[in-house]
Amino acid sequence: MRHDETATARRTRPGDVAPQSRAPEKSADAFRTISEVAELLDTPAHVLRFWESKFSQIKPMKRGGGRRYYRPEDVALLRGIRELLYEDGLTIKGVQKVLRERGQRHVAGLAEAEAEPAPDVDATLARLEALRNRLRQE
Repeated sequence: MRHDETATARRTRPGDVAPQSRAPEKSADAFRTISEVAELLDTPAHVLRFWESKFSQIKPMKRGGGRRYYRPEDVALLRGIRELLYEDGLTIKGVQKVLRERGQRHVAGLAEAEAEPAPDVDATLARLEALRNRLRQE
């Protein structure tokens, strides 16, 4: 057996518990890496880097080695830019014009409602009670 086959076999023994694939959720105020932002926005990292070159308002912190860390306000701005480009069909120049005329806050606020929808607690409780009642009847 070759070395790489041995390593693979060692990792996939029957009965082994797979490591957890997802880390715990970060707080809303946490800085995020480009891969985390790419996953949040369902947009490839290379597109985020391209947008950074086209929109001077996107300024992630860069640490040693050029690793990007996005602040919550950077993520909100990226969400708004994504909304304007993909949902509203604007061009890069069109989004640049909106940013110039309406400002970063406007663009960042565009997708804010979609980012974290507020749960309707009363409706959720009503649905859960209805399910509980149905389960009791069966």
